[in-house]
Amino acid sequence: MMKYSAMRLFLALFLLVSAFGCTVNNVQEEKNLKTYFDEFNVDGTFAMFDNSRGQHIIYNLKRDTMAFSPASTFKIVNALIALQTGRVSTDSSIIKWDGVVRGNPEWDKDLTLSEAFRVSSVPHFQQLARAIGRDTMRAWLDSVKYGNQKIGGSIDSFWLDNSLKITADAQVWLVKMLYFKQLPFRLSVQEQVKKMMIRENNATYQLAYKTGWGKTETGNELGWIIGWIEENRHVYFFAMNLETPDHAIDMKNVREKILKNILKKIGFFEGKM
Repeated sequence: MMKYSAMRLFLALFLLVSAFGCTVNNVQEEKNLKTYFDEFNVDGTFAMFDNSRGQHIIYNLKRDTMAFSPASTFKIVNALIALQTGRVSTDSSIIKWDGVVRGNPEWDKDLTLSEAFRVSSVPHFQQLARAIGRDTMRAWLDSVKYGNQKIGGSIDSFWLDNSLKITADAQVWLVKMLYFKQLPFRLSVQEQVKKMMIRENNATYQLAYKTGWGKTETGNELGWIIGWIEENRHVYFFAMNLETPDHAIDMKNVREKILKNILKKIGFFEGKM
């Protein structure tokens, strides 16, 4: 068992090195971040890349290289493809409500692309996926090399039903490429989606992220937050996921509290980073 665990850890580190060109010397494992996940009785991982120093901070290296459904973090790529292919013209384009009452007043109405992104409306982005179509969607997933690139049986739910899967370290790469507008989309398209990611922007820091909430194949609740924080013109990219069998969890608040507690612990929000 000890040899098997060691092999799994070596493989996880090898995959991380392959993805980011990092070495053992620039990967810092932060085991003390476990306390922030334990506070809410969840398992999870946190990965951060300090772009200016080329340094990685990782809690739970093994889980960092495990693939999970992206859930609504896939809306980043869905929006990029929709804008690139003209299914919507701009982030202000209206996506019509389909008239189905789902009991969520934030979803049960017409929304702009930007609004649908911010409230993470599943049905509005399902409409976009159907408009994009399977062949076009597959071509772009291949181009971006997004996760395992699998669509599965349904064009409007593959990012929710565990067909498509992605690792936390790959999510860090994705938001880094978006920030620097290095993905295979028009610069104007990447700029629009980049702006939709911004949640807090003040004189001290800019915090940008996209959340996701879904289920694992075993039925556990799965939460994501991926994005970046920028202070003093230094940008740091992060991805965090968490998992729990507790179906009553307040995922929306728990994932954001864990993220901000970790960022504060690292030293953010005071303009000193």
